[in-house]
Amino acid sequence: MSIFEQLVGDCKIPAMIPVRQKFPRPVLKDPVSALRKEILESKLLERVPRGSRVAITAGSRGIANIDLITRELVNILSEAGAEPFIFPAMGSHGGATGAGQEEVLRSYGLTEEKLGVPIKSSMDVIKLGYTDNHIPVYVDHKAVTDADAIIVVNRIKPHTTFRGTYESGLAKMLAIGMGKQQGAEICHSTGPLNMSDRIGDIAGTIIEKTNIAFGVGILENAYDETCKLAVLAPEDILDHEPALLEEARELMAQIYFKNYDVLVIDEIGKNISGTGMDPNIVGRYTTDTIKNENWVQRIVVLDLTGQTYGNANGIGLADICSQKAFGKINFEKTYPNCLTTRVVLSAKIPVVMNSDRQAIQAAIKTCFDLDINKVRLVRIKNTLQLEQISISEALLTEALAHPMLDVPEQKARPLLFDSRGNILE
Repeated sequence: MSIFEQLVGDCKIPAMIPVRQKFPRPVLKDPVSALRKEILESKLLERVPRGSRVAITAGSRGIANIDLITRELVNILSEAGAEPFIFPAMGSHGGATGAGQEEVLRSYGLTEEKLGVPIKSSMDVIKLGYTDNHIPVYVDHKAVTDADAIIVVNRIKPHTTFRGTYESGLAKMLAIGMGKQQGAEICHSTGPLNMSDRIGDIAGTIIEKTNIAFGVGILENAYDETCKLAVLAPEDILDHEPALLEEARELMAQIYFKNYDVLVIDEIGKNISGTGMDPNIVGRYTTDTIKNENWVQRIVVLDLTGQTYGNANGIGLADICSQKAFGKINFEKTYPNCLTTRVVLSAKIPVVMNSDRQAIQAAIKTCFDLDINKVRLVRIKNTLQLEQISISEALLTEALAHPMLDVPEQKARPLLFDSRGNILE
């Protein structure tokens, strides 16, 4: 018997009950048609003359319908006589290499074969100059030298490490995404407290000194579905994005329980959140600029998604992880992001246990003031898919009283594990 088994093996894991969480669900049933309608009605396509070479940004987040939206944007531009191409705009992600960033795009279905246009991936940047606050401004070299116009595409949503007028969105795509590793490092260099202001300053300078044809802002509902597309003229991006950000904040999913002992997360990854697990969902943050909510004593991570390619950014928010998750960490993919952002907590290694079972048991054992027979435990697949979760019996009364929770079956069932102690679905 291993020392781990001796220390945690007697911790009883509670039986679990499936629960359905309900969220407001506005949705665009046909985002492709909606995009075409928005672009044509905006008249912004008139800013792209026939024969123009147009660079389209592509980011590193798992955005719903991003392959369909990007392909339709390519189709619209091609029909207008333009010559579009795609370029990765993701700061230092993808291991901070051109090949790595192209690999990230491939995982989202953004390939030359599927889009029918070139993907020009490079970490080379050019210096545009300085903002009014003397901040240097860098932009992807190919987006400027190989294109006559740029179209910026990104999801707008609350950021995971800072608050401000501009968080994740078109301004951030301009300042950090298009700035590659150098642009990202400059934005992060003075810490998260100044991030939003820096993003606004740099984005404004890029809009002033390059030919941004228009931006496409994407909003998603709590079910990871496209619910709104906003096509914005470059001169409107900085003025209109803050309202779209607040709209996105209201649409976010959540875990309705705010006082429990253990949160078990089946998987984390960069395709789930920039921080692997969304801090806005779990109530923990990697910087002290946003106060931790302390909703839960222990967080357990059991695995990394395949689409994260070993990037375990965000695992530092967990207290315990399984050997399965730890064994998939690619430090060359994980560390460039935290070294660039200066947020090292996100990549720290939690306590590593041999199996899923031991990881959950270790989390229970290390909780304070715990009634071992009334462990308040929540299990989720990841922080994007929160409609179906499971809870321990100790949370059942609270779940039955909550207007946004459905409990279809109140019978608790034990978690099942294979011979190695990993959860059987």
